[in-house]
Amino acid sequence: MVSRYGEPIHAYLLRLTRNHNVADDVYQETLLKAWRHRHSLIGREGSVRSWLYTVAHNAAVDLMRARRARPVTGEIWDSLQRPVPDHADAVVSTVALMPALLRLSAEQRVVLFELYYRRSTVIEAARVIGIPPGTVKSRAHYAVRALRAELMSSPVAHNVMESR
Repeated sequence: MVSRYGEPIHAYLLRLTRNHNVADDVYQETLLKAWRHRHSLIGREGSVRSWLYTVAHNAAVDLMRARRARPVTGEIWDSLQRPVPDHADAVVSTVALMPALLRLSAEQRVVLFELYYRRSTVIEAARVIGIPPGTVKSRAHYAVRALRAELMSSPVAHNVMESR
């Protein structure tokens, strides 16, 4: 059935939808429906072709109407464009980072928490912690430097960096 009608139906869907991806989706849906109804189609030589074209046409129209009714825009489109974060990287980062963070002084951890976790500015972090902005910058500088050195010497972090 596919060898006989597949190419003409796909060409019809391409003309109808004017989009290769949509045509491919509708074509797959049409073939799936034909497969599900294959027993009732056996022996219906003339009507198989018209049945397939009708199924393809209806599926294409349904899909195009659905897309017009719910267009993908704004936040939904933006979220589809963002790469999906890899959970494994987060786990490895946590395994390597947590011990290194615990080796920092409490003052350095508090500064890093404010700056990187809460995404505070230096001025906001200084106000929350109750220290001058210059001290926030200094502690952050030395904390990041210590973390970098710690992570570069860590076998876990080293393996992660080599795998990328």
